[in-house]
Amino acid sequence: MEKVTAIGGIFFKVRNPERMSAWYRDQLGICTEDGHADFVWREHDKPDAVGRTVWSVFPADTDYFGSSQPSFMINYRVSNLERMLAQLRRNGVAVEKIEDYEYGRFAWITDPEGNRIELWEPKNT
Repeated sequence: MEKVTAIGGIFFKVRNPERMSAWYRDQLGICTEDGHADFVWREHDKPDAVGRTVWSVFPADTDYFGSSQPSFMINYRVSNLERMLAQLRRNGVAVEKIEDYEYGRFAWITDPEGNRIELWEPKNT
């Protein structure tokens, strides 16, 4: 059976792509070019192979999504949750809650258009 091996991309509709790109850049350090950002990584079993995960905002009226009305939450991996949360708080972003699990720490925030975001610091990063 074929399996999903990673997140290949995150795509979501927003009312104001420029404003949202700026918010994600200023608050979470996601810098976009032509509306998208690439997260580059290497395959565990093929360390010479470079992979990427794409992050992209689309205008709310795009037909790229077909007729779907997606509802989702994105999980972003971070290397230091406390520093990220301090940065967000300094910028006026409310942290909804923080939880610890055996596999890492999590916190939840919401972007200006009401999309909930989960931040994750894995154990032993």
